[in-house]
Amino acid sequence: MKELVETLAAWRAEGADVGRAVVVRTFGSAPRPEGAVLLTTADGRLAGSVSGGCVEGAAYERIEEARATGHALVIRYGISDEQAWDVGLACGGTIDVLVEPFVRPEVEDAARAVATDGPASAASGERAGRAVIIPLPSDSPGPEFGPHPPGTGEAPAPALIVHDDGRLEGSLGDTDADAALVSAARDALLLGTSGTVVIAGRQLFVEAYPSRPRLVVVGAVQVAIPLVRFARELGYETVVVDGRPAFATRERFPDVDHLVVGWPDEVAETIGLGPTDAVAVLTHDVKFDEPAIVEALRRGCRYVGAVGSRRTQADRRRRLREAGVPDADLARLRGPIGLDLGGRAPAETALAIMAEVVAARYGGSGCARGRR
Repeated sequence: MKELVETLAAWRAEGADVGRAVVVRTFGSAPRPEGAVLLTTADGRLAGSVSGGCVEGAAYERIEEARATGHALVIRYGISDEQAWDVGLACGGTIDVLVEPFVRPEVEDAARAVATDGPASAASGERAGRAVIIPLPSDSPGPEFGPHPPGTGEAPAPALIVHDDGRLEGSLGDTDADAALVSAARDALLLGTSGTVVIAGRQLFVEAYPSRPRLVVVGAVQVAIPLVRFARELGYETVVVDGRPAFATRERFPDVDHLVVGWPDEVAETIGLGPTDAVAVLTHDVKFDEPAIVEALRRGCRYVGAVGSRRTQADRRRRLREAGVPDADLARLRGPIGLDLGGRAPAETALAIMAEVVAARYGGSGCARGRR
């Protein structure tokens, strides 16, 4: 959806009414993932896609019907459904598509926020990521695979919002259900994927608009230079933190999004260090790296890695344990940092670190090989 923000804004400026279809569930080899969006206007313009072209015409008609009735509904298109052949879903897969008569303001706001999210977030500590939770109509097809005749739908139910920090706007009316929803939404934000969940007997589409992934590098050392380049190539926002002004310079890091001179644990609040961040501690200096590790673990950062030999790691863990860091937190500390690729040059080490960061983000096979 965020890639359609400019198109949506242009149509809004013209005064056009905009309807929406979004993939909320897939089965098999579906042509487009959950969260894929099609926008339409009453005069026949389309932007985006829910199927790579297979059902766009049918979806457009359904959006027009929804615009007329004011109802939202979920339609299953698939190779097991005779209707799918009529609209050409022979390209494979089965999809559930939520059709709504308008683009929800919560969705528009979330998409615009992450589309414009940039390096300023590192300076302000503000992160724009959020998940928009849309209750699906009560006659929607369930999570089981198979044909399902389209229902008549119902008026769109109010959306809920879960922010990066776990803050929930709205409620399902039950404390346990709200907690389960926040957990599911935060998982979706961490992975950057949307999908449908069932909580307390209700089907809810969790539409994830995550902040740009961020790598915080503690220590403006030589390895950090190629690490920042690799991270930016992979779409990460980058922050380099070091208390030594001679190291943390724009000449050394011309491409970094934000350069911070200061003690890592003291600037954590300023940069909004949190669960969606990856932290690479490269200083090789106890007075810098251990406070940074403690703060990153305390704030639940998704990845925390630190340089040092196995002996250094063992001594560090002993000191951290004596300082009161729980064993459960220490178990999340990756060290020696990076996957064991065998290389030792700065760029090779940076590649190993970035590979481990990506594996940790997506639960890849390399994640299990992190050295302890």
